[in-house]
Amino acid sequence: MTPLAYQPLAEGWAVFATHAGAPRHPAWYHNLVANPETIVEIGTETVPVRARVAVGEERDRIWARQKAFYPRYGRYEQQTTRDIPVVILERLTARRPGSRGLDVG
Repeated sequence: MTPLAYQPLAEGWAVFATHAGAPRHPAWYHNLVANPETIVEIGTETVPVRARVAVGEERDRIWARQKAFYPRYGRYEQQTTRDIPVVILERLTARRPGSRGLDVG
């Protein structure tokens, strides 16, 4: 389990692969890209989600908001030459074709 800061969104949550400004993406990021369906804990709720990497205007808007809320994220960005991925965790409300049918019980 890896605790992460998150930003609530209308369709789920955003998490940020800052790795505290390290030159490489964190391991959890690579795991989510390889296996986008997972389960997260938000407060006391266990939620099945599908991860996707935000791009373009969506990524820029969410990232700017995160840096405004938590200025240390801007410092992480300054410490690295990589683009810090913004990962959207979209709540899965029903089993979709091709999904692994995650068990939250």
